[in-house]
Amino acid sequence: MLEVTTDKVAHVILRARELDVKTAAWDDDADSDDATSDAILEDRPDDATRQELREFLDSLNEDEQASLIALAWIGRGTYAPGELDEAIATAKAEHGNNPVNYLFGLPLLPDYLEDALDQLGFSVEEAEEGIVRRT
Repeated sequence: MLEVTTDKVAHVILRARELDVKTAAWDDDADSDDATSDAILEDRPDDATRQELREFLDSLNEDEQASLIALAWIGRGTYAPGELDEAIATAKAEHGNNPVNYLFGLPLLPDYLEDALDQLGFSVEEAEEGIVRRT
């Protein structure tokens, strides 16, 4: 059984997508006329979106974090949707000490999560729309 709400998964998807569009930071001494917008698109360690996502993931309990990892594995095809309970148990055993860093290390995390929700019969669009309306 999924131990994290679809609203929380949608929040992770939206924030992770915001990070995915960012580019590696560059150092051009602000030669650009549009230095402010350039900085918004740069992926920096102190990026507010990165910090907000990390804090959100840290605030989740162990079951929710393991469910996110299991969803990512289902989305990438490591587990089938019917193996959700097994995937959650494995996530707890293998990544219980540092699940947030593991999730940050998955390059296609938002895609994996979205694919997994779809495979499990959850409406990703409805969950994302609910998050957007509340913000």
